[in-house]
Amino acid sequence: MTSPNQIFDRPLLNRRKARAAADIGQFDFLLKRVAEDLALRVSAMIRDFPLALNLGAWHGPLTHALSQLKNVGTVISAETCLPLLTQCPPPRVLCDEEALPFINDGKRPPFDLIASGLALHLVNDLPGVLVQCRRALKPDGLFLAAILGGATLFELRDCLLQAEDEIEGGASPRVAPFADVRTLGGLLQRAGLALPVTDTDLVTVTYKDMFALLRDLRGMGATNMLTGRRRRPLRRQTLFRAAELYGEKYTGDNGRLVASFEIITMTAWAPHESQQKPLRPGSAQMRLADALGAKEFSTGDQAAPAQPPANPDKRSKTGSKT
Repeated sequence: MTSPNQIFDRPLLNRRKARAAADIGQFDFLLKRVAEDLALRVSAMIRDFPLALNLGAWHGPLTHALSQLKNVGTVISAETCLPLLTQCPPPRVLCDEEALPFINDGKRPPFDLIASGLALHLVNDLPGVLVQCRRALKPDGLFLAAILGGATLFELRDCLLQAEDEIEGGASPRVAPFADVRTLGGLLQRAGLALPVTDTDLVTVTYKDMFALLRDLRGMGATNMLTGRRRRPLRRQTLFRAAELYGEKYTGDNGRLVASFEIITMTAWAPHESQQKPLRPGSAQMRLADALGAKEFSTGDQAAPAQPPANPDKRSKTGSKT
């Protein structure tokens, strides 16, 4: 029996990543893109980060990118898959992202920066991981992570579900569920992190056919590891029907198939007394209407009359051509 909270089969994920480790450099375009973006964000900050943690390091692209920055000191790589971790530069730690091994007595948290590139969307207890990260950060330390969002591979999900329903009379979960921007912002606050900000970027990749996309996913170690998956492989008929549907529904102007990857970036800080705080309700010194230079009406008053157009001879038109 599997706990309902265990969305991902983490041991299977570890085996898939280990199988992909030898050739991961041929399929790490998303990891490199995210590493460059996160490093750019850190480099723009006017402060130093003497000790940083790369959580869910894969084979180290984010570690390399952060280590090249003038305002970042030592970067520790933490990864659950040993064949990937051995490709990271030292220092490095073999650990599960859901159980950080770093000692924290509540007085001397170790890290000035915790960064993560495309790893935390594969944990079963993201709120718990965020709490652990907050506890491992020094006051006013930075948490910065990129994960895959809900629009990721919606094309593939749609075609696989439809094909499986047509051919086999029922659908099995094939693509992982992902969180959205608003949910992640709330999780950062619940974890006790301050000044949370989330933003999203939709990356579009084109492929010759659906099978080329599946080869990339296998090369990334990102094939189906859901606990609710069917344990038998897809039928060939189902797979070819999904490929046919993909070609019909998601072909771009250049004749190649489109695959979407939504990358959500989370930024937050460990609480510190120096950080800006929201004002107490009712403490405003000026009314909003005065600040905007607008006329204020109470709920019992009539609405202001509509203003005539500046030039009565020029009127807007709506309609359609036949």
